[in-house]
Amino acid sequence: MNVVVLVKYVPDPQGTPELDDAFLVVREGTEGALDPGDEYAVEAGLRLVETHGGEVTLLTMGPETASAALRKGLSMGAHAGVHVVDPALRGSDALATARVLAAAVRRRPFDLVLAGVESTDGSTGTVPMTVAQLLELPSATFARALSVEDGVLRIERPTDLGFDVVEAPLPALATVTGSAPEPRYPTLKGIMQAKQKPVERLALADLGLSAEALAPTQRVVGLTRAQERAAGEVIQAGEDTAKRIVDLLAEAKVL
Repeated sequence: MNVVVLVKYVPDPQGTPELDDAFLVVREGTEGALDPGDEYAVEAGLRLVETHGGEVTLLTMGPETASAALRKGLSMGAHAGVHVVDPALRGSDALATARVLAAAVRRRPFDLVLAGVESTDGSTGTVPMTVAQLLELPSATFARALSVEDGVLRIERPTDLGFDVVEAPLPALATVTGSAPEPRYPTLKGIMQAKQKPVERLALADLGLSAEALAPTQRVVGLTRAQERAAGEVIQAGEDTAKRIVDLLAEAKVL
């Protein structure tokens, strides 16, 4: 089984992304890591190939620093990486990103594409499904568990009442949630072996794509910081307490 996992390098997942003068996320010269949500997809891919045999290939798009995301996934046990890096991709929107990733996936035979639900920096949650559409694949989203049997992908998707079981024939794409099995920690041996694993570098020309065709269809033209939350009001118990609470609820348009 050949599994492709879409991974992304994001600035400090626990911090607030820094924007430049063009309102684009600063990705170089800052601390960053493999997106935590993608680690669950890498773990799911590794478990599948441990059961069925095959290889896990990581695919990322981004500047030179994005190679750190590949190294983390390779140290976890993935077999190879593909890094699409091209200056023309700076500022790509979700659609352009999906087009690049789909073109890279299409270059080699595959059985399953896995991804996290959404990135911690962009949070659009649309790229994996767009990739599936471009590749004409069925997509099974929000998987907390997944398995493959007789050429069929089977996932469990959480719901308010429990979970749904969704099946799709391979090849297919699935997104994996944070409620899936915990990602493994890279061992020292895995970290050392990751340095020897193959990582293919691709530019737009290698994918048969042009910068003009990938020009973003949307851009940020301004930014306004959200207002800081004001301190709450402490209501002391007394004869007017109930009335004051009612008044506050009325002001908040709850009543």
